[in-house]
Amino acid sequence: MLGNWLKTSILMAGIVVLFGMVGAALGGAGGMMIALLIAAAMNVYAYWFSDTAVLKMYNAQEVDASSAPQFYGMIRELSQNAGLPMPKVYIIDEAQPNAFATGRDPEHAAVAATTGIMNILSERELRGVMAHELAHVKHRDTLISTISATIAGAISSIAQFGMLFAGGGDRERNVHPAVAILIMILAPIAAMLIQMAISRAREFEADRGGAEICGDPRALAAALEKIHNYAHQIPMETAEAHPETAQMMIINPLSADGIKGLFSTHPQTEERVARLLAMAA
Repeated sequence: MLGNWLKTSILMAGIVVLFGMVGAALGGAGGMMIALLIAAAMNVYAYWFSDTAVLKMYNAQEVDASSAPQFYGMIRELSQNAGLPMPKVYIIDEAQPNAFATGRDPEHAAVAATTGIMNILSERELRGVMAHELAHVKHRDTLISTISATIAGAISSIAQFGMLFAGGGDRERNVHPAVAILIMILAPIAAMLIQMAISRAREFEADRGGAEICGDPRALAAALEKIHNYAHQIPMETAEAHPETAQMMIINPLSADGIKGLFSTHPQTEERVARLLAMAA
């Protein structure tokens, strides 16, 4: 728990520094002050509201014991196995099979699954996937995951911030266009690198924890293989439009085309499966 709080603090501090540097480069002292204020406000927003924003982005619909009895009952049983409070449960109307967890702590957690994953996986495999997501909740990964998704999205839109300062008339704001363009290119790449560093090791731990919660490493391994095969054939438009949220999913939802394929936030599925099968053995 302490480790993730430290990572979260470092991430939020790093975002403030990154924004401050961009503001200083594009707008001098005035630009730096405005950027620091924006970054501070963004951190506050991300801590309290980023989970709601992501669920709304994917048009996730909350379900309960009456509207989705089998799925809700599965989450309740797995939560009890994990020693966790019952999270909110959501279903996303998307053909691509995928799932994620969000929330700032186990007491304010939510898990979401697409209709695609519920149609494609067996009940045993789906249990493995949702146990993986509950492991993220138990390890308190969801805060740093959701914050990084929200803030990375803002950094990826930093071109608009650059336009604000790059064209001013006074000397302090008179930034060389090449410098502004370079910052606009490098800032989103920095955001993706931050997400890569955060996400990959966390997925291995959630696989291990999920296998322990459901008691069936082979089920999660089979689910990962199946999701991986389907996910690359079925696009998810919301994820493509908001690639910063990809690291929240159990399998990378993005197409491998272009620069997105170079910055995958997930470990290789083959390695994840091999580790789970080793657990089972």
